[in-house]
Amino acid sequence: MEKRIINPWKWQDARSYVQAVEVQNVTGTLYVSGQTAIHPDGKSSDADMKTQLMLAIENLEKVILEAGYNPKNMVRLNIYTTSSAALWPHFNILQEWIAKHDMKQALTFLEVKSLFETLSVELEATVVK
Repeated sequence: MEKRIINPWKWQDARSYVQAVEVQNVTGTLYVSGQTAIHPDGKSSDADMKTQLMLAIENLEKVILEAGYNPKNMVRLNIYTTSSAALWPHFNILQEWIAKHDMKQALTFLEVKSLFETLSVELEATVVK
């Protein structure tokens, strides 16, 4: 798999994403459903935003690894939240996870009216190999 990053500017670097990702010679593509703060027993978390974000990241990574993919090869990440204001103070948690895996992914951040049950953040990804 070959990955090429397209960044006409530098300002996005501090925000932990890239403007575009081109991939060639891909041997597989994993489209991951939105991962949230749902516990292994299927119960939705009613914890605060920070706790939900950490569990959503953990769940996303678990799915990626279980599928035999590497988080480093994420090419797309969509973030949905019921409150941008509540998520921003904890965005560094996501940035640290991205840096840990040296990810270079396109990113979309959206505030939505609601998510399933008591959930406040959802992470949807595309990963290649």
